[in-house]
Amino acid sequence: MGRTSPLLIIFLVLGSSFATYNVVTMLIRYGSSEGVAFSDGLLLFDPIIEMPAHAKNRKVSKAPFHVALTATDAPYNKWQCRIMYYWYKRQKNMPGSEMGGFTRILHSGKPDNLMDEIPTVVVDPLPAGMDRGYIVLNRPWAFVQWLEKATIEEEYVLMAEPDHIFVRPLPNLAYGGHPAAFPFFYITPEKNEKIIRKFFPEEHGPVTNVDPIGNSPVIIRKDLIEKIAPTWMNVSLKMKEDPETDKAFGWVLEMYAYAVASALHGVRHILRKDFMLQPPWDLSTENKFIIHYTYGCDYNMKGELTYGKIGEWRFDKRSHLRGPPPRNLPLPPPGVPESVVTLVKMVNEASANIPNWDTT
Repeated sequence: MGRTSPLLIIFLVLGSSFATYNVVTMLIRYGSSEGVAFSDGLLLFDPIIEMPAHAKNRKVSKAPFHVALTATDAPYNKWQCRIMYYWYKRQKNMPGSEMGGFTRILHSGKPDNLMDEIPTVVVDPLPAGMDRGYIVLNRPWAFVQWLEKATIEEEYVLMAEPDHIFVRPLPNLAYGGHPAAFPFFYITPEKNEKIIRKFFPEEHGPVTNVDPIGNSPVIIRKDLIEKIAPTWMNVSLKMKEDPETDKAFGWVLEMYAYAVASALHGVRHILRKDFMLQPPWDLSTENKFIIHYTYGCDYNMKGELTYGKIGEWRFDKRSHLRGPPPRNLPLPPPGVPESVVTLVKMVNEASANIPNWDTT
């Protein structure tokens, strides 16, 4: 009774060794501990949607994707599209890229002066007054039309926006029926369950089935977005028509609509925090793929952020509503994060190399 069986000791040693081997092998196979965390000895996964078991031995699917962004013919939108397309061309053929063709989906209903510079498909805007002054409602309707009329060679589509810059070559982050998306901290379906339930009834499952995402950036299989897009459009319009939802979601209403529409079709996304960064809050471009310059960047000459107050040095896309920013923008002062410095350098490189930059 007081002695431990030699067989039991051998069994425990082998079991412990086998467990250690599995953990080490997992870290080696999946590249590093990126996306893997430990808590009280348990192995946890980030992002929220764990990769399917049969996909875990490969980080990305090896399939090109078509880059598609919706746009208007406003000068403010045009110069952003030109910069975005410039960096798409620079990164497309670099090692590691799986970027395929490119389409600007122009939902102004008529051609503009960038048709020869950027591959473009013209689609109709919503009928007058239907967007209720919220022009982003045209985005799902634009995708519905484009998917119906375009011949898309690639099996996957990246839904992008004009204020995206490819900071490095982008691989296909999706896998089969699992699209890849960026998780936004301000998209919180669980905190808004009362409103979400208006459009996502209980019979469809828990509110946690609605991912904390928008439609962009998303890499998704073409047949999936063809199913989701009409629902996305209808949910967007219904949300806008509902005063409570419109007030609660505001300028991110269309993002919630995409998240709900995807969930209604049973589609869950692999959440990739490395998909995108957003200066000035994200400080580094390291290991990220897209810069999203939606926020203004304001600093004093000591390199200190003065967000909410116009800085002595600033870069804000909204400062250039009527036309493109001038070439050779001044770089930020010392102490400003690398992400902001890289953003301005990339804008400057694009504007320096795009012909007739000031005529947008």
